[in-house]
Amino acid sequence: MDKTIAIIGAGLAGTEAALQLASRGFGVSLYEMRPETGTPVHVTGRCAELVCSNSLKSTKPESAAGMLKAELAALGSFAYAAALETRVAAGGALAVDRDAFSSALDQSVRRHPNIEVIEGEVESLSLVSRSADAVVVASGPLTTDALAQELSSITGSDRLSFFDAAAPIVMADSIDYGKVFRQSRYEDGGEGPGGQGDYLNAPFTREEYERFAYALLEAERVIQRDFEAKDLFQACQPIEEIMRKGIDAPRFGPLKPVGLTDPRTGRRPYAALQLRAENAEMTAYNLVGFQTNLRFPEQKRVFSMIPGLERAEFARFGVMHRNTFIDAPHLLDSNLALRGAALGGVPIYVAGQLGGTEGYCEAIRSGLHCALAIAARFKGIEPPELPAETAFGALLRYATDPQTEGYQPMHVNFGIMPPLSERVRNKGLRYAAYAKRGAEALAGYVRILESEGLLERDGC
Repeated sequence: MDKTIAIIGAGLAGTEAALQLASRGFGVSLYEMRPETGTPVHVTGRCAELVCSNSLKSTKPESAAGMLKAELAALGSFAYAAALETRVAAGGALAVDRDAFSSALDQSVRRHPNIEVIEGEVESLSLVSRSADAVVVASGPLTTDALAQELSSITGSDRLSFFDAAAPIVMADSIDYGKVFRQSRYEDGGEGPGGQGDYLNAPFTREEYERFAYALLEAERVIQRDFEAKDLFQACQPIEEIMRKGIDAPRFGPLKPVGLTDPRTGRRPYAALQLRAENAEMTAYNLVGFQTNLRFPEQKRVFSMIPGLERAEFARFGVMHRNTFIDAPHLLDSNLALRGAALGGVPIYVAGQLGGTEGYCEAIRSGLHCALAIAARFKGIEPPELPAETAFGALLRYATDPQTEGYQPMHVNFGIMPPLSERVRNKGLRYAAYAKRGAEALAGYVRILESEGLLERDGC
């Protein structure tokens, strides 16, 4: 196909969009500023590098995250396939070896004959659009000031920003295995080494927890102020901010002991930190839910108070960084194209977190969605409407609804899905009903894509 698509950003959304479009015969110019221009959180120049958790969330069919994964599988997602190939044990979640995952996708991109990777920072959308038939902006939450400013001038809207946080990682051989135990919460159902759970658990007594809590509250932070609610994305709250809501708040969040039994006592711990393997070799573990804004020395001091981590060696300290996103409900249409905006007649699409989706799989799916919309556009057909009963369809409806106010990037969840035709009181049965309805809607959507020649299963 004699069309060229410019994609800015080789993160999850940009990488997926590039591979989808290239597989359909489009020429793709993929712009990536790394490694020439780094960021506070990236460490490589590879495509699809994961900078926060290595978990892509639940695989349970009766969960919103599981529904989204079924959608990615049905639509032939390249990134999802790579995740399955590089997965590590994580109970009911899909976690990956982050290096193997990004390396696999980076090789796929760089070896594809229809994709040209152009390294260097993009400061002007206008220049990029001159040699393209469509532009996908997938520059992510760390979009540079220059690019964000130009995007704002095009949309006529001020850019928005909030703070996000990443959890620390500790080396496995520095953990005191006499104090932690391996077990998954009863809802995860994972089987780790020796038939045990996939997570390590650091159990607190009440006294240990209270000492840790007060030390955390008094610890020195990088940003010396209390954050207002509007500054922080609620799904990625720093652990110290959770603690400020009340000393017991973490025990009902990331430190909840529900579903765990300490084998040393035969009882449920007062609180428990879960640690998840970062790679297949289990040489490093992520402190689940411990995103933080503490200074590095303070992280070492305070987190070493966690039972079993007294001599922990930190492979990566937690970091906090600015995230940028546009006002999606008032700027994007259902194809993730900027409403009424173009550069010399060249349409502009926005994918990934910059466009208002939160989460790895959500970013992947948004890149895929843009690719399908672009493919339809240049076939001269109207892109089929994605049913709101599907996981991403519900998110898309919410994220592009002009009635949505005070928007922050959102992940898939049952709360934004259309209500069921009949009320189901039992939560498990209700979630199963959402999943069944979504699967039926997805099957119909896939049939339309195939009939329009937009989806060939053997081609993806």
